[in-house]
Amino acid sequence: MYKKILLLMDCSPVDDPIIQHILSLAKIHNSSVHLFHVVHAHTLDQERALSEKTEISILKALMLLQDEQIDASYSIGEGEPSEEVLKKANSEHWDLIALATHGHKAFGDFIYGSVSNTLKHKVAIPLLTVQGKSK
Repeated sequence: MYKKILLLMDCSPVDDPIIQHILSLAKIHNSSVHLFHVVHAHTLDQERALSEKTEISILKALMLLQDEQIDASYSIGEGEPSEEVLKKANSEHWDLIALATHGHKAFGDFIYGSVSNTLKHKVAIPLLTVQGKSK
Protein backbone atom coordinates (compact mmCIF):
# COMPACT_ATOMS: atom_id res chain seq x y z
CA MET A 1 0.00 0.00 0.00
CA TYR A 2 2.68 2.53 0.98
CA LYS A 3 5.64 1.47 -1.15
CA LYS A 4 7.19 4.97 -1.50
CA ILE A 5 7.04 7.30 1.47
CA LEU A 6 8.21 10.91 1.40
CA LEU A 7 9.18 11.89 4.95
CA LEU A 8 9.49 15.65 5.38
CA MET A 9 11.98 16.56 8.06
CA ASP A 10 12.11 19.60 10.34
CA CYS A 11 15.59 18.54 11.51
CA SER A 12 14.71 19.15 15.15
CA PRO A 13 13.35 17.04 18.03
CA VAL A 14 9.88 17.63 16.51
CA ASP A 15 10.78 14.84 14.06
CA ASP A 16 11.29 12.06 16.60
CA PRO A 17 7.66 10.80 16.77
CA ILE A 18 7.14 10.80 12.99
CA ILE A 19 10.43 9.00 12.37
CA GLN A 20 9.42 6.25 14.79
CA HIS A 21 5.98 6.02 13.22
CA ILE A 22 7.38 5.78 9.69
CA LEU A 23 9.95 3.23 10.84
CA SER A 24 7.10 0.95 11.97
CA LEU A 25 4.97 1.66 8.91
CA ALA A 26 7.85 1.03 6.51
CA LYS A 27 8.55 -2.35 8.12
CA ILE A 28 4.90 -3.40 7.78
CA HIS A 29 4.60 -2.30 4.13
CA ASN A 30 8.18 -3.01 3.03
CA SER A 31 8.37 0.65 2.01
CA SER A 32 11.20 2.77 0.75
CA VAL A 33 11.51 6.09 2.57
CA HIS A 34 12.90 9.31 1.15
CA LEU A 35 13.85 11.97 3.70
CA PHE A 36 13.56 15.58 2.57
CA HIS A 37 14.32 18.89 4.24
CA VAL A 38 14.34 22.44 2.93
CA VAL A 39 17.02 24.80 4.19
CA HIS A 40 15.44 28.24 4.49
CA ALA A 41 18.16 30.80 5.15
CA HIS A 42 18.51 34.54 4.72
CA THR A 43 22.29 34.88 4.88
CA LEU A 44 25.27 32.80 3.76
CA ASP A 45 26.34 32.24 7.37
CA GLN A 46 22.85 31.09 8.31
CA GLU A 47 22.76 28.81 5.25
CA ARG A 48 26.07 27.21 6.22
CA ALA A 49 24.96 26.65 9.82
CA LEU A 50 21.53 25.29 8.84
CA SER A 51 23.00 23.06 6.13
CA GLU A 52 25.41 21.50 8.62
CA LYS A 53 22.61 20.94 11.16
CA THR A 54 20.41 19.48 8.41
CA GLU A 55 23.08 17.06 7.22
CA ILE A 56 23.67 15.75 10.76
CA SER A 57 19.95 15.33 11.46
CA ILE A 58 19.13 13.70 8.12
CA LEU A 59 22.06 11.27 8.29
CA LYS A 60 21.06 10.26 11.83
CA ALA A 61 17.50 9.47 10.66
CA LEU A 62 18.83 7.75 7.52
CA MET A 63 21.08 5.46 9.57
CA LEU A 64 18.23 4.65 11.95
CA LEU A 65 16.07 3.51 9.02
CA GLN A 66 18.88 1.67 7.24
CA ASP A 67 19.86 -0.13 10.46
CA GLU A 68 16.35 -1.62 10.35
CA GLN A 69 16.90 -2.75 6.74
CA ILE A 70 14.62 -0.06 5.32
CA ASP A 71 15.53 1.24 1.88
CA ALA A 72 16.10 4.91 2.65
CA SER A 73 17.50 7.89 0.77
CA TYR A 74 17.51 11.64 1.22
CA SER A 75 17.72 14.99 -0.49
CA ILE A 76 17.95 18.57 0.67
CA GLY A 77 16.32 21.56 -0.97
CA GLU A 78 16.89 25.28 -0.54
CA GLY A 79 14.34 28.07 -0.61
CA GLU A 80 10.81 28.66 0.58
CA PRO A 81 9.73 25.46 2.40
CA SER A 82 6.13 25.27 1.13
CA GLU A 83 7.18 25.84 -2.48
CA GLU A 84 10.07 23.38 -2.39
CA VAL A 85 8.00 20.70 -0.64
CA LEU A 86 5.27 21.03 -3.28
CA LYS A 87 7.89 20.62 -6.02
CA LYS A 88 9.24 17.51 -4.30
CA ALA A 89 5.75 16.10 -3.72
CA ASN A 90 4.98 16.48 -7.42
CA SER A 91 8.38 15.31 -8.69
CA GLU A 92 7.73 11.58 -8.24
CA HIS A 93 4.96 9.16 -7.43
CA TRP A 94 4.67 8.98 -3.63
CA ASP A 95 2.18 6.70 -1.90
CA LEU A 96 2.33 8.70 1.32
CA ILE A 97 3.73 12.02 2.53
CA ALA A 98 4.52 12.15 6.24
CA LEU A 99 5.58 14.99 8.52
CA ALA A 100 5.51 16.14 12.10
CA THR A 101 3.40 19.14 13.04
CA HIS A 102 4.44 21.83 15.46
CA GLY A 103 1.03 22.27 17.03
CA HIS A 104 0.65 25.96 16.17
CA LYS A 105 -2.81 27.40 16.41
CA ALA A 106 -4.27 29.25 13.40
CA PHE A 107 -2.43 32.47 14.28
CA GLY A 108 0.89 30.61 14.57
CA ASP A 109 0.32 29.00 11.18
CA PHE A 110 -0.32 32.46 9.72
CA ILE A 111 2.89 33.86 11.24
CA TYR A 112 5.17 30.87 10.67
CA GLY A 113 3.54 29.33 7.63
CA SER A 114 2.38 25.78 7.51
CA VAL A 115 3.78 23.19 5.13
CA SER A 116 1.11 20.72 6.26
CA ASN A 117 -1.64 23.22 5.48
CA THR A 118 -0.20 23.87 2.02
CA LEU A 119 0.02 20.13 1.31
CA LYS A 120 -3.48 19.53 2.61
CA HIS A 121 -4.86 21.92 0.01
CA LYS A 122 -2.53 21.29 -2.94
CA VAL A 123 -1.75 17.57 -3.22
CA ALA A 124 -3.94 14.52 -3.70
CA ILE A 125 -1.43 12.18 -2.06
CA PRO A 126 -2.36 10.70 1.33
CA LEU A 127 -0.88 12.87 4.06
CA LEU A 128 0.13 11.59 7.50
CA THR A 129 0.79 14.17 10.21
CA VAL A 130 1.93 13.32 13.71
CA GLN A 131 2.17 15.86 16.52
CA GLY A 132 5.87 16.45 17.05
CA LYS A 133 7.41 16.87 20.44
CA SER A 134 8.43 20.34 21.56
CA LYS A 135 11.67 21.77 20.28
